[in-house]
Amino acid sequence: MAGSASPPSVGVGPGADGSVSARQSRLSWPLSPVPVITKYFDAPDTPFGPGHRGVDLAAVPGQDVLAADAGVVVFAGAVGGRPVLSVDHDGGLRTTYEPVVPKVAVGEQVYRGQVLGTVLAGHPGCTVAACLHWGVRRGEEYVDPLALTGEVGEYRLKPWGGGR
Repeated sequence: MAGSASPPSVGVGPGADGSVSARQSRLSWPLSPVPVITKYFDAPDTPFGPGHRGVDLAAVPGQDVLAADAGVVVFAGAVGGRPVLSVDHDGGLRTTYEPVVPKVAVGEQVYRGQVLGTVLAGHPGCTVAACLHWGVRRGEEYVDPLALTGEVGEYRLKPWGGGR
């Protein structure tokens, strides 16, 4: 796959020895500047159970949607009547963006930070002018996109059942 034509996202964190070093996050944000999160990832308890399989990001209608990493566009079409775009990346990751008017075609190689399309208004449950739903799968498992940007997602405590 093509390398990044734009600078990588870099985070700073402690190394194993306590020293601070720069590291590249696995994925970069699909909107610039870094957006407000309007709805967090909520993993389903079962493969087909309820949950929120991504994050919703506040956007402006017509705002550019950026590739979170280098990859190949594998889908650009309607799912449930909404325009969706999906990109496969190295390491078995697939990112999905909706609702998006695509500016790229299936089979096209894209680079990290490349414009994939533009956000449309009308994402269900969006509390602002427009929201981008950004999802990530590793194989068949949905994962929290925020964990791959180096950001911390929202955490919920669930019953353990192992108490006294």
